[in-house]
Amino acid sequence: MKDLESALTSTADYDAQGVMTPKPYDALLLASFGGPEGQEDVIPFLRNVTRGRGIPDERLEEVATHYRANGGVSPINEQNRALKAALEAELAAQGIDLPVYWGNRNWDPFIQPTLEQMYESGHRRVLMLSTSAYSGYSSCRQYREDAGVALKASGLEGKLEVDKVRQYFNTPGFIQPSVEGLKEGLASVREQLAQSGNPDGQIKIVFATHSIPNSDADAAGPRDKSYLEGTFPVEEWPAADLYSAQHLAVAQEMLAQVPEAAGLEHSLVFQSRSGAPHIPWLEPDINDAFEEYKEQGVAGVVVMPIGFISDHMEVLWDLDTEAEQTAADLGLAFHRAPTAGTHPAFVQGLVGLVKERLGLSTGRAAATTCGAWFDVCRPECCVKVMRDGTTKPTIAAVDAEVKAPAL
Repeated sequence: MKDLESALTSTADYDAQGVMTPKPYDALLLASFGGPEGQEDVIPFLRNVTRGRGIPDERLEEVATHYRANGGVSPINEQNRALKAALEAELAAQGIDLPVYWGNRNWDPFIQPTLEQMYESGHRRVLMLSTSAYSGYSSCRQYREDAGVALKASGLEGKLEVDKVRQYFNTPGFIQPSVEGLKEGLASVREQLAQSGNPDGQIKIVFATHSIPNSDADAAGPRDKSYLEGTFPVEEWPAADLYSAQHLAVAQEMLAQVPEAAGLEHSLVFQSRSGAPHIPWLEPDINDAFEEYKEQGVAGVVVMPIGFISDHMEVLWDLDTEAEQTAADLGLAFHRAPTAGTHPAFVQGLVGLVKERLGLSTGRAAATTCGAWFDVCRPECCVKVMRDGTTKPTIAAVDAEVKAPAL
């Protein structure tokens, strides 16, 4: 295995704050998780998601319920098609000639054949934009690994350059749609309570995101926290682990922009847990939290899915099906705000990130105390912690920009 440091992007390409030097990229890759598009796809898709873990098909079938209930179709692929089209339209509207391709980690179109297609079409410098906004192994570093594995397997390392857009959890374009959604959600729940004869009922604002193992949350971000000092004042962050802190910082920014939320309590909850029950994951689960809120006298909840960029299966099943049913069983007024999707502010914000990397804009858009995130991560940023407590070896990825994957 090549030493990781030897595979890092040349220091000439980025400064001490991890800000990448602008480049003349010639294509944009929209990279996402992927999902099945029919009943026959479900088990093969779940095999891809869980590869290397030895989970039998019988067990996979047990966790396929939400896909089966929706005809075996995950909405994420159609949402990515819509996002791709929206990005193409916005790039064209701003006079930026940058073709957009789309590749997935776990289902067709896969990242490797997409990169091969891009190379065959004459592209040599690719900018990758993932559909995950926050820091963490599966939401950031693994996409770099995906690109590294694809370049190595296709024989394109050294021929095709792939750089990744920074994490954008606290960009104004990502936050603005949820600010609007929070205002609408509060109005909806207040109307529901008024109609039920409880106009003064207590409302709780519930910010929801995907749960991850505690070990992954603790490993999110750079291991050398001194790298965050100054530009990213960690002491001001509202949680011990960076993953939770980023979400809470976003929640606080949204609340600050919604006067109607003044005086209301809020919380961060988690959903979509999977894996062995003996491994601790971030809590509380949203359904357990609802039961506690009911006992505390809460009458209605506004659910803000700030951990997701679109209404894919984790939103439609875990929130719109399970959490909404829990709320109904408890007699809680319920409203789930929409995700960013193809909201014009979000799409314009993503194009703004592309313009940063092309050198077509000044400044680095960001809200909250976190500041604009790095373009280039440190070698041990967002490592994957294995079951035995060790970290996953870097088998094919550069923790900075993917150019010469380490194998």
